[in-house]
Amino acid sequence: MKKELIEKFRQQYIQSPPEGIISKDIQDMDDDDLMDMDYFLHEDYDLDDELGEEGFYIF
Repeated sequence: MKKELIEKFRQQYIQSPPEGIISKDIQDMDDDDLMDMDYFLHEDYDLDDELGEEGFYIF
C-alpha cells in the first residue's frame, strides 16, 4: 500500500512539480524524501480547520 501511495505522489509531482523543484528532482528523490515533501506541502491544511472561516486577525 505504501509503495502505491508513493508512486501516486511521484507521478502527481512529476506532472505538476512544486515551485522551485523540477520534474527531474522528483524522479531522483528517494521514497522518504518524497513523503517528507508531501507532508510539508500539506501540513498547514489542518490549521485551517481549527481557525474556522474567520481565520485570525492582526491588529
